[in-house]
Amino acid sequence: MTDPTTYRPTNVPTDPGVYKFRDPTGRVIYVGKAKNLRARLATYFHDLTQLHPRTRHMVTTANQVEWTVVGSEVEALQLEYTWIKKYDPHFNVKYRDDKTYPSLAISIGEPIPRAFFHRGPRKAGIRYFGPYSHAWAVRETLDLLIRIFPVRTCTKGVYNRHEKLGRPCLLGYIDKCSAPCVGRITETDHRRIVDDLCAFLAGRTSPITTKLETEMQAAAAELDFERAARIRDNLAAIIALTEQQAIVLPDGTDADVIAIDTDELEAAIQLFHIRAGRVKGQRGWVVERTDDHDGGSEQLMQDFLIRFYSDAADQEQTVRDSEEKAIKRRGVDNYVPIDTTATSVVPHDILVEIPPADIPHTEAALSQLRGGPVRIKTPKRGDKKTLMTTVHRNATEALKQHKLKRVGDLTARSAALQELQNSLFLPEAPLRIECTDISHIQGTDVVASLVVFEDGLPKKSDYRRYKITDAAGDGHSDDVASIAEVTRRRFLRHHLDSRTVPELDGSQFEDEKPQTSNKFAYSPQLFIVDGGAPQVAAAQQVLDELGITDVPVIGIAKRLEEIWVAGEKYPLILPRHSQALFLIQHIRDEAHRFAITFHRQQRSARMRRSELDNIKGLGAARRTELVKHFGSVKQLRQASVADITAVKGFGPQLAQNVYDALHPPE
Repeated sequence: MTDPTTYRPTNVPTDPGVYKFRDPTGRVIYVGKAKNLRARLATYFHDLTQLHPRTRHMVTTANQVEWTVVGSEVEALQLEYTWIKKYDPHFNVKYRDDKTYPSLAISIGEPIPRAFFHRGPRKAGIRYFGPYSHAWAVRETLDLLIRIFPVRTCTKGVYNRHEKLGRPCLLGYIDKCSAPCVGRITETDHRRIVDDLCAFLAGRTSPITTKLETEMQAAAAELDFERAARIRDNLAAIIALTEQQAIVLPDGTDADVIAIDTDELEAAIQLFHIRAGRVKGQRGWVVERTDDHDGGSEQLMQDFLIRFYSDAADQEQTVRDSEEKAIKRRGVDNYVPIDTTATSVVPHDILVEIPPADIPHTEAALSQLRGGPVRIKTPKRGDKKTLMTTVHRNATEALKQHKLKRVGDLTARSAALQELQNSLFLPEAPLRIECTDISHIQGTDVVASLVVFEDGLPKKSDYRRYKITDAAGDGHSDDVASIAEVTRRRFLRHHLDSRTVPELDGSQFEDEKPQTSNKFAYSPQLFIVDGGAPQVAAAQQVLDELGITDVPVIGIAKRLEEIWVAGEKYPLILPRHSQALFLIQHIRDEAHRFAITFHRQQRSARMRRSELDNIKGLGAARRTELVKHFGSVKQLRQASVADITAVKGFGPQLAQNVYDALHPPE
């Protein structure tokens, strides 16, 4: 481990630039950019305890830092991307797909291009369309398209075999392939069909439709009605294919819509490709959050935009170069490949949920990639805002599914429990873990949750929820006192023999399920509270008072996901990719979800209460009848006793009671 003070740089310029951290072997382990190099690099050499765990690990692994001054932040953005791609630094954020998406691929580098289903890494010489959300969507689309564009879909082995046999395969006989293997169509003509298919998949459907309409009319004029009918059917298939996707933006916008959902450790990014107002593709990534400096999600969004579109433009350029080389090798004269400029990769409009840290420079960098203006906008209302909500919901679900993959993996759960045992020096793996969380708004409607995990999985039948009493009598309660109350109410019943448990006031346990079964007859191997040292100390004090010594208590603080152990002065920092940390975080999040759901129920019930609740003889049905008759309590207050008596079910005495309650003497 290196002491960062031994290589702290001096005389750093204040210009914008890009910097690299290197380890003792000279390998680049981190690349970053800055508007002001001196100010940014200084943040890495503060007190190590104040740095983010990932940053602390990086600066103690490195032993030197170097920088390059550039003319503007646009240049810094581009140079940072170039260096990240070149060096693949270990400590830079990795953008990994949250799932593998199938695509429709066309091998444009081959003499006779082939259309096929593809999933996995992309290769040069192949043009990809998608990604699609489902594999069946790719196969269904391809099956429909080869009716209209009869391109080759067979493998190289099948193609060579039928070329030797001198007869086409079944697809050739049913007109779903133009059969270039037997010379039914020339290489140049087949390439033109491939070009039309690529243009159609790229969203340029109008020229194809116009071309088919012209050919149909020409065939009809020549009295070739059979050919005209086939073209008519192809036109109908194109219309059906384009109408399969619902229009999400009625104005026909070409845009990419990007949303982010984050927790303390990771972020999920979802991107929807919108072309001509329709969803043409969807992609997702899960990245690790660093938040080394100010910027947070805004900086993450900026880095993602530059990295994603730069990669996409590079891939598109590689495709164009490979196609041009293939054309030159075949010696085709006067051949013009279809337009695949970066304009199709970087749209004119990019709709983001969170604006990037520096919009002008980001727009400038993307405009250079596109070869035209790019606008980054955050929708505030209308259809685009509705679509953004949908994309964000997908990001939330993607992050949830990513975390559940770890929980659902038996090996990962076993590793997490074993790591918890080793890290916390427990006598055995914590097979039963309980966690509590407090939920309130400014100390009102305070409730708590207790969730139970056994073998790393939630046991929802053992979940409990609590209403927190107001010990101070001021209508408010603090988290530390609430944690102490929940801990006392949880452990007072289970640890002692049921015959020695003192009689308790049942009102204290409102909304708890009666613990008459043996579900809580034994202690958890680990008790987690949502909070830091004060909350852990409060829970431990309660256990000490009850004489419980076999239940270890820890807390998880949200800022840096620190683990606070009862009795310890400093927190435990688990590695960012620790299975144990992911399990603790998942348990904490589940406790938070359960608590906030109960809190919302309590708050809604309180808000539904009115001045009619405490009137003698007025039940729920009659309250509803009153509000339905008069429209509101305000209108009811203006009514006379006779007016109230006219309501169904109200006699003179009850009407008088209602009137008196709403008009108290001054």
